[in-house]
Amino acid sequence: MKHTYAIQGMTCNGCRAHVEKTLKQVEGVTDAIVDLEKAEANIEMSKHIHLEAFQKALEQDGGLYTIHLPGEVHQVAKQSKKSSKEEKGKGTGVFYCPMHCEGNKTYDKSGDCPVCGMDLVEEQNLSAITEEQYTCPMHPEVLKEEPGDCPICGMELVPVKPELTAEEKTYTSLLKKFWIALAFTLPIFLIAMSEMISDNPLYTLLEQLYWNWIQFALSIPVVFYATWMFFERAYRSIKTWNLNMFTLIGIGAGVAWLFSVFGLLFPDFFPAQFKTHSGNVHVYFEAATVILTLVLLGQVLESRAHSKTNSAIKELLKLAPNKAVKVVDGEEVEVAIDAIEIGDILKVKPGDKIPVDGSISEGSSAIDESMITGEPIPVTKNEGDKVSSGTINGNQSFLMKAEKVGKDTLLSQIIAMVNEASRSRAPIQKLADTVSAYFVPIVVMIAVVTYVIWAIWGPEPSYVFALVNAIAVLIIACPCALGLATPMSVIVGVGKGAQNGVLIKNAEALEKMNKVNTLIVDKTGTITEGKPTVEKVDSFDDRISEETILQLIVALNVNSEHPLAEATVAYGKEKKITINKAENFNAVTGKGVEGTVNGKKIALGNPKMMAYAGATISPEMQAEVTEYQKQGKTVSYLAIDAVVSGYVSIGDKIKPTSLAAIKELQQKGIAVIMLTGDNQTTAQAVAAKLNLSDFKASMLPEDKLNTVKQLQEEGNYVAMAGDGINDAPALAKSDVGIAMGTGTDVAIESAAITLVKGDLQGIVKARNLSEAVMKNIKQNLFFALIYNTVGVPVAAGVLYPIFGVLLSPMIAALAMSFSSVSVIGNALRLKRVKI
Repeated sequence: MKHTYAIQGMTCNGCRAHVEKTLKQVEGVTDAIVDLEKAEANIEMSKHIHLEAFQKALEQDGGLYTIHLPGEVHQVAKQSKKSSKEEKGKGTGVFYCPMHCEGNKTYDKSGDCPVCGMDLVEEQNLSAITEEQYTCPMHPEVLKEEPGDCPICGMELVPVKPELTAEEKTYTSLLKKFWIALAFTLPIFLIAMSEMISDNPLYTLLEQLYWNWIQFALSIPVVFYATWMFFERAYRSIKTWNLNMFTLIGIGAGVAWLFSVFGLLFPDFFPAQFKTHSGNVHVYFEAATVILTLVLLGQVLESRAHSKTNSAIKELLKLAPNKAVKVVDGEEVEVAIDAIEIGDILKVKPGDKIPVDGSISEGSSAIDESMITGEPIPVTKNEGDKVSSGTINGNQSFLMKAEKVGKDTLLSQIIAMVNEASRSRAPIQKLADTVSAYFVPIVVMIAVVTYVIWAIWGPEPSYVFALVNAIAVLIIACPCALGLATPMSVIVGVGKGAQNGVLIKNAEALEKMNKVNTLIVDKTGTITEGKPTVEKVDSFDDRISEETILQLIVALNVNSEHPLAEATVAYGKEKKITINKAENFNAVTGKGVEGTVNGKKIALGNPKMMAYAGATISPEMQAEVTEYQKQGKTVSYLAIDAVVSGYVSIGDKIKPTSLAAIKELQQKGIAVIMLTGDNQTTAQAVAAKLNLSDFKASMLPEDKLNTVKQLQEEGNYVAMAGDGINDAPALAKSDVGIAMGTGTDVAIESAAITLVKGDLQGIVKARNLSEAVMKNIKQNLFFALIYNTVGVPVAAGVLYPIFGVLLSPMIAALAMSFSSVSVIGNALRLKRVKI
């Protein structure tokens, strides 16, 4: 029989595979197929199995997923049950695993990753920012938003100490446990090392047996308090069969400690080679506690290093002001950012941060936008110009109208995109995932083989050598370093990009950008400034005035959002012409617009639009227009009742950085191709100024899309840069879509990389960033792989027969602890890379 159930809690393909595996293991199930998209499981069973059996299986596997009948809604446990040490983090309460074990899955509470055991990291978010408050030292119930005196006792109010973030709490907790572990481990280590001194002075005070019992007593706080979490994680990893670093630590240190306790309680059980001259069994309390303390030190350092990987987001968060000055009925009122609504008029004073996105309604100033564009030179903004939240006003006050608030502001979108990209997985990470899947079982097998070889062929006391070397093998192996190699570089790299105006949607785009060998660029708004201006309006018919031609053009274009249309409307308003109403308006993609004005059928656009409208362009008309096109101008024809009657010439300056950026990309071996909907003559003029030999004109959206497909079929890795709606299909089809931040929302949504400034120089930055990140990832993977490749054999004792060298489990623990820190440290070097 076959039943279908709904599954909650799955966020990635890893989740799907895990649920499928768990359901197949339920007794009586013959097959189970889980669909991630539909969030359901189709289960075949030899006999009817109660739903509770499946629920129990998923609960025992960590409680991350729930199964129920279709149509029912259940509360999903976002993570396995934790101890009371878990606390809600400050801010959004969104936590994720730094190793991305389950893709971009997030959790509601701080704690451990149910797969790898790593401490979950809190996502940085604007909602984490709180206003500064003041309180009375004597009356903490008093809270004010401004400094002053206590209304009860008159004492001066002091700032409220900000609550620790979940990240800070984790670090503080680990550090406290480390000092406790160190305090108890140090005397154990000294007692054990004293055996190397001839005529050990400690044995004149007490016999060795009693010192062993003292070591046991001192080890209890280390094992059962300071580092007990390692054993919890090891147990959970074995229970769910998500074997990880803590599996090896738990087995290695646990075996050493339990062996020592057993030796204390039952010494007669062991052969003579395990005993000292006094007849006591060799104990390894110092090995177990030193190993655990060193691993804990590694966790402390790792926690500290983790906090630096997302420092770019933290710097962006600092840009967001808490308050703003709102103008209400001519009065200036200070309000919280959350209280600002669309349409509010705000006053921005010199040196203030701009609170939300909007446009200047009165005044002008120089705005420092370096924090979101990476460009250090302030930009002059005048009335009507757009301004963004988080940028800094210069030395003049101005009024602005709020247009985007809250999560819709550019700063909020940048932070959200950086957070999302930081949790994504790069394709190269599959290598690490594949190795990690077999890593722990192989290491355990090597440890077992090491024990057997040393026990049979090792020197006396062979069993002691066998035990110590097997433990060293378990301890030195570090799948954690391998797992962190890619995500750490991605997190730092994505943050670095955001600080330079390059927004990466996901890690895959970052990796693919490094492979791109062909770049397709649109002309208007990408190569050019995208701020076209009307240079000439003329008539082909002496009976029709230029003013009438302009009136008809504006009547149609007032309904369009195309940059060229907006330019003609602005020009018409400047000339104070009467704007007539156009009926039956229709935009023909890639050609132009049409409609009915004053009973006449009007068409405006390129030659394809004239053909569409049934109007013929004479050779004389073409010759007159060509003169403007040779200068790089864009010309649109106007047809009245299927007769070409006039035209409008529009100029759009080439961005100052376009030529240098194209040259630099070509030097990197990237072929740059310009595709434009403009005519051949205009396209040729622009291409000549940019030294572009490869370009195509009169391109419709489907033509751009087909060009991308053709280039890909030829084996090229294609990036497409554009800013308009007509670029969206090609952006989506390309291997890497790059949107100008100054363009349309549709283009930005279709792209994998967004350039905040909307400048081709941003593509150079994106390429440089991609190269730096991929190089860093490969370095990390090399470090992790070579470390384990060399470390495990050395720990097993391969150097002993030739050099007589053995690796102490304590040294192995130290090396293992610093391996992850070294990977994170290498990733942090990306912060200093110049792109």
